[in-house]
Amino acid sequence: MPSFSSSLEEAIHRALALANARRHELATLEHLLLALTDEVEAARVMRACGVNIDELKAALTKFIDDELEALIADVDGSEAAPTTGFQRVIQRAAIHVQSSGRTEVTGANVLVAIFAER
Repeated sequence: MPSFSSSLEEAIHRALALANARRHELATLEHLLLALTDEVEAARVMRACGVNIDELKAALTKFIDDELEALIADVDGSEAAPTTGFQRVIQRAAIHVQSSGRTEVTGANVLVAIFAER
């Protein structure tokens, strides 16, 4: 199985931390995408596609804060768990990297895998 780049590992931890900071029970793909805006490889791909990263960050933050209130946990100190979609995206990226003969999963791979999620 391929390994994760250190910047991708940091982004995954950041996604979970974003959910935890808001007391969300679950870390969603929106949390993951927001964290990927600060991951080197994913941000490079976004910029190459003409994405205004600052606008994307603002829109994602607004969505997470306004639309995901139902995810707020009643139990103090609980840790956010990744949704099944979050887990599928990470797994899909790893499988794609492995099948292409590469050894490291980057944020760019995860970004591509997000677009395959329905």
